[in-house]
This record gives sequence, structure tokens and C-alpha cells, in this order.
Amino acid sequence: MEKFKGDLNVLLKRLNEGLNDDMRKMLSDLRDRLIYLHLNRLVKINHSVMELVCAKDLILNGYVVNVEHLLDNLSCDVYAVKGYGTLIIEVETGFIPPGHALDPLTYCRARIVSKISRYSSYANKFCLGIPSHYLMQIPTTLTKPPRYRTSKEVEETKNLCDMYYSHPPVSLEEIRNAQVHSIYIINVDDVMVREMDLSSYTEKVV
Repeated sequence: MEKFKGDLNVLLKRLNEGLNDDMRKMLSDLRDRLIYLHLNRLVKINHSVMELVCAKDLILNGYVVNVEHLLDNLSCDVYAVKGYGTLIIEVETGFIPPGHALDPLTYCRARIVSKISRYSSYANKFCLGIPSHYLMQIPTTLTKPPRYRTSKEVEETKNLCDMYYSHPPVSLEEIRNAQVHSIYIINVDDVMVREMDLSSYTEKVV
């Protein structure tokens, strides 16, 4: 617990540069929330530091930000509101559990399908946040606008997701309508965030 607190405090000092008092208070409150959740074994350090780096960028852009925000029976990593607009960022670190050492790519692709499909309907803008060292493979079906997805593609994508995430299962309708608006490239070392549109990111990965 002390190590977790210490790491967040060091990060917060770096993040506070360039912020006014109100902005610093918002970040401090988010840090305290993450410490509370860690005390209850609900969050880990890798996700938490990335969430705070994203939060600073959003706060600077006029958003009111929450982390580990509850949405019905889900909890999203970063939830931000500006005026009548809402934004969700789900952080994807690329972590592979030992049980999936022999199918890491398939497992990660299914996890990404699950995140996009379950969360994107809850905000006007849905984004994925990744560390700068991770090349994320987004299934082709979800890189297309919903109107261009065929029934066969949607069913195949659902089958992929159901291999790992079936309690509860993602519906065909969720996959058909799911959208990613942009990718946040998170550089924790330099406490910086770079936003890329989806097409630009997928071109670079491929």
C-alpha cells in the first residue's frame, strides 16, 4: 500500500506542473480515489498511473474527470464530461495472463472487442488508452464504420469474443454498433498524452 501511495504521489508532483489550484485539486481527488480503491484491491498501479496521466490531459482541455466510474454493472477507467459531451477512455496495457501464454494475440484481440463493445455506447466519444510501447491489434470489423460491417463479420467477431468473454456475452447488436473514436498514446515516463484518430493508428500498426 505504501509503495502504491508513494508512486502516485511522485507522479502527482510531475503532473501538477502547469496546473492551477482547481486543476490540482481535481487530480488530488482522483489520486485519493485510486488509493481507496487499491486499499480494497480493486485497482493496480499500472492502470492507475495511466489513468492519472490521461486525466491531466482531459482536465487541461476543460473536462471534469472521474476514474473507475460506475456505469450500470460496469466500471470504466476514465469518464469525462464537458458541457453536454461525455468521453470514456478504457486503458489497455497488453497484459497477458499466464493462462494465455500460448494464445496471446487472440486473447488480446478478444479483450479489445469486449471493451469496445461493452463501453462505447455509454458516451458520445469512446477511446482506448495504451502505453507508447504497446502495438494494439484492433479487429478489422471494429475499424469500419458500423454501416459497413457485414452480418458475417459481426458474427465472426462475436465468436472471437465469446471464446473468452461469455459471462455475460457481448451481443451482436453491441458489436454491430460499437465504435472507437480515437487512441490515446500514453507516455508515463514523460507524463504526456498524444491522441490519434483510429485510421491513422491502424495504418501505423499494420
